[in-house]
Amino acid sequence: MEWKTRITEMFGCKYPILEGAYAGLGNWEFAAACANAGVHGLITASASRTPEQLREDIKSCRKATGGSFGVNLSFGICPRIDEMLEVCIEEKVPVETAIYKPDSLVPRIKESGLPWIHKAARVKDALHAEELGADSVVVVGLEGVGFKNPDQLPTFVNVTWGTPQFKVPFVAAGGIGDARGLLGALAMGAEGIMMGTAFMATVECPTNRPSKVDLVNSSPDNPRLRWRVLSHASPKDYAEVMRKRGNLPIHEWLPMLERIQPKSSDWEGDPNVPEQSRVGSLAVGGIKSVPTVKEFIDNMIREAEELVDKWEWIK
Repeated sequence: MEWKTRITEMFGCKYPILEGAYAGLGNWEFAAACANAGVHGLITASASRTPEQLREDIKSCRKATGGSFGVNLSFGICPRIDEMLEVCIEEKVPVETAIYKPDSLVPRIKESGLPWIHKAARVKDALHAEELGADSVVVVGLEGVGFKNPDQLPTFVNVTWGTPQFKVPFVAAGGIGDARGLLGALAMGAEGIMMGTAFMATVECPTNRPSKVDLVNSSPDNPRLRWRVLSHASPKDYAEVMRKRGNLPIHEWLPMLERIQPKSSDWEGDPNVPEQSRVGSLAVGGIKSVPTVKEFIDNMIREAEELVDKWEWIK
């Protein structure tokens, strides 16, 4: 089966699947493993720390794979973000912007001609990026992790509501981690998916074995996990932080916004409920083992194709 969408055509990947960004974990080795498995890998610039190291990481990734990969530039997290962008331009790698409005980087990105994808928490923010010239957009649903917004909607609501509004390819994200999630998103109109938590339970992810086992043992109906993933900042706290926007440098303001998000430690329920992984999304429902990235993707695609073969009613 050929998995051809505008996303595979844009990035040259075999499958319409993108690796998520992982703050300090998104190194070039992880990105190369994903690219070699047929998906679009992603080096997180903040993991490289400096523009000089990012350049070396891009070159190392290129040597390790002939597959598709790009670089994530997250506002407020990525140091020296303008310089990091210049490295991407000079090395000619696709760019993903995330967390905040990309307006300040847009002129340089568009001038460079690099493929550019923007990741947002709301459809309206992704539409803004499309107006600025983004080649593709990602909207992360409430089931995902990372920065939250009080207006955030569930993943598949974003797909069914957002897809008809976009002209550029739309990528669904948030709680997707198996064949059914992939097929569901594509059937609803998305042209690709982005996965974060599911890739974290693979051998190549640069985190420890207990964290990966924790993801395997986690369940999306666990109260602690539900609280952390599905909750967002109180409207009062959010409004207070938003009033400070523009009065503080963005590298100070965005961490303040992140600190008001609910955490596992905010939970006051049954103390006997085991602590869940601090980084897992509701995608844990599809995580059953700790495979290599290639094994994970191969199994996911095989299962998806088997499901499609059984859908006689579609044929």
